[in-house]
Amino acid sequence: MSILAQYTPIAGKDEIDQLYRLAEISKDKKVVMVNSTRDGGGVAEILNCLIPLLNELGIDCRWEVIEAEAPFFEITKSMHNAVQGKKINFSPEALDYYLEVNRKNAQNLDLDADVVIIHDPQPLALVSYAKTRGKWVWRCHIDSSKPELGLWKFFKGHLLNYDASIYSIAKFSRPLPHPQYLIPPSIDPLSDKNRDIGSSEVEEVLKKYGITADKPLIVQVSRFDKFKDPVGVIKAYRMVKKELDCRLVLAGGTASDDPEGAAVLQEVEKEAAGDPDIHVLCVEPGSNLEINALQRAADVIIQKSTKEGFGLVVTEAMYKGKPVVGGAVGGITIQIQNHHTGFLVYSPEGAAYRIRYLLNREKVRRRMGMAAREYVRSNFLITRHLRDYLALFCILDNIGESIIYV
Repeated sequence: MSILAQYTPIAGKDEIDQLYRLAEISKDKKVVMVNSTRDGGGVAEILNCLIPLLNELGIDCRWEVIEAEAPFFEITKSMHNAVQGKKINFSPEALDYYLEVNRKNAQNLDLDADVVIIHDPQPLALVSYAKTRGKWVWRCHIDSSKPELGLWKFFKGHLLNYDASIYSIAKFSRPLPHPQYLIPPSIDPLSDKNRDIGSSEVEEVLKKYGITADKPLIVQVSRFDKFKDPVGVIKAYRMVKKELDCRLVLAGGTASDDPEGAAVLQEVEKEAAGDPDIHVLCVEPGSNLEINALQRAADVIIQKSTKEGFGLVVTEAMYKGKPVVGGAVGGITIQIQNHHTGFLVYSPEGAAYRIRYLLNREKVRRRMGMAAREYVRSNFLITRHLRDYLALFCILDNIGESIIYV
């Protein structure tokens, strides 16, 4: 059985047949995806799934990863934060170093393709140094709705060389002289992180981490990142705890392109110290089955981000039939249908109120969870993501003649 055929019971035969028909238009097209890491974070997870499926459909798709030392990723993490609105000034030396790393990578990477898709700020400047024949597309996964203007002006000088750009939601787009497309991210329902697992597997994972199921369980899964507001989650949990005995799990990890993770983890551990009902778990890369089990064990899942590109952990939780209490920011707002698939909140107090509400109403949790799973199945599976990219490849051949939004 082909890889793609395995998605038929979930996505439906018509959806899979449409992918094959659409792929015929772009068959044998050469595509290269470029990002900054092969593990850690939603972008790497998506590419690990998406690229084999594109190849199965006859698209010659490769994955290149830029090479850089730690100082480069310290700069680009600050750039990430600045794009999301944090006021940061970058020295001329820092910007020159960023450009030099991109210049060297442009020489060393194989970027010869019909379509080159650059993911996020780290490799954004490659376009200014590479000499290839293809169309260049910048894929922005983060909240660029209110960027730090000095840095955005610097980036815009390179974005002018792109043929198109892609954003997760409409409000992230910026004024640019090329077509802009909306393609939300997606999850792979067959991956270890999302596939159905039995109660015995869930119990094994809870035992591994020393978590007992004798109290209601609140779970947040995310990188240890200030924008995920793990300290705010602890504050919300403590408000709930005053009225309802419960446990909190904060499960996350780090990535090679995120040097701030260790410091945030230390801050969270300090905040949680002394409370045996708070479990702070720094999971190893590739612990997908463990994340799956923790989400399935949860009574309520929280994602109290203060900034968010899309928030695939919300998608994952909803697909498992869980109501999510999420920060009303970024892509979370197009996933959680307020009062239907979960709740959108603006503060630790609001999060605590909604968590208490759900923990006290099992029938509401079940109803919201069922609605959440179906909403993800209809909108945020990898098969829909694949269709959007195939449509984009067709459109790119006609840029200049018309502007069509995926």
